[in-house]
Amino acid sequence: MEVLGLPSLNTLRSSSHGFQKKQSIKLMGRREFFEVSKPSSPETKLTYRTHYHSRIRMIADEEEDSARQMKEMAAAKKRWEALIREEKVKVLTPREAGYAIQLSNTTLLDVRPSTEHKKAWVKGSAWIPIFDVDNRFDVGILSRKITNFVMGGWWSGVPTLSYDSQFLAKVEEKFCKDIDLIVACQKGLRSLAACEQLYNAGYRNLFWVQGGLEAAEEEDLEREGPQPFKFAGIGGVSEFLGWTDQQRAAAAKEGWGYRLVFSARLVGLFIVADALFIGAQQVGRYLQDLRSH
Repeated sequence: MEVLGLPSLNTLRSSSHGFQKKQSIKLMGRREFFEVSKPSSPETKLTYRTHYHSRIRMIADEEEDSARQMKEMAAAKKRWEALIREEKVKVLTPREAGYAIQLSNTTLLDVRPSTEHKKAWVKGSAWIPIFDVDNRFDVGILSRKITNFVMGGWWSGVPTLSYDSQFLAKVEEKFCKDIDLIVACQKGLRSLAACEQLYNAGYRNLFWVQGGLEAAEEEDLEREGPQPFKFAGIGGVSEFLGWTDQQRAAAAKEGWGYRLVFSARLVGLFIVADALFIGAQQVGRYLQDLRSH
């Protein structure tokens, strides 16, 4: 999204919370940095001064970047709301989208990343992701991956995504600009970003699936793939333990049999954690005995 000047769509709804969390971490790191005692030897004063000013500059750059991202989020949201308000993009519920596909053979364009698409997709849909998993290993991407993991990716399973600069070219190669095109993603945000790009490129018969495929009931759309639409966007530890909103809703319908699977996983996780803790203690005692001899 940074390429487009837009926010990361998977985290737009929690952007304010994430921004406050990042600021708290920065403040903690800053306090720890300034509490470090200054070097007393003349040989290290120059190195300390250089490191000190570099650290100050890095903190300032991070704060400017966070403020810029917040402004971009607000601007993007206003543009998307205008698209809907001015009816440049028509709104469909998942059920209405299903009727349109069945009765008029309208094409559904799935713009979700591969991690979501491989779990569930609409039969006969076209898949061209506007953002996809970034598998590059340069310094910038690795830094983003680490930050994403630490800031909650380990829990939510949300991968590091990057904008596909060939998105429009791929769509234009497959679809002419006068075609009726239903655009959908998992929760409805990335598809709005896609609609904006497509409208600016000259597509005028665009339909947006409100709430995304996650809002669809199983009877609304003809599904293919191993999982329900509602589960396509979950992952990480939260999915493993069954602690997502989607899984809780499913548990309420399925009953205790469904919940028992995740309860067993939680118990197993505690057993493994205890075993690792006890093992670490035993290794510590063994190493201490080696030193004493």
